[in-house]
Amino acid sequence: MKKGYIEIDQELCKGCQICIAFCPKGSISPADKLNAAGYMPVKFDDNGECTGCATCALVCAEVVIEVYRD
Repeated sequence: MKKGYIEIDQELCKGCQICIAFCPKGSISPADKLNAAGYMPVKFDDNGECTGCATCALVCAEVVIEVYRD
């Protein structure tokens, strides 16, 4: 199984949290501070479970998630 990770542009994220609901490994959670636009963005939790499946990026309406696979 490939290991993956994601990068989220927190300044463009509007905090809809759809990616959290769709992540099969629970690797995304709400951030602990607001971004410059006043939204509560999400953050990547590198729990070692991410496979780089890209489901989060596919459901992201703002297209702020980049997926990488090792």
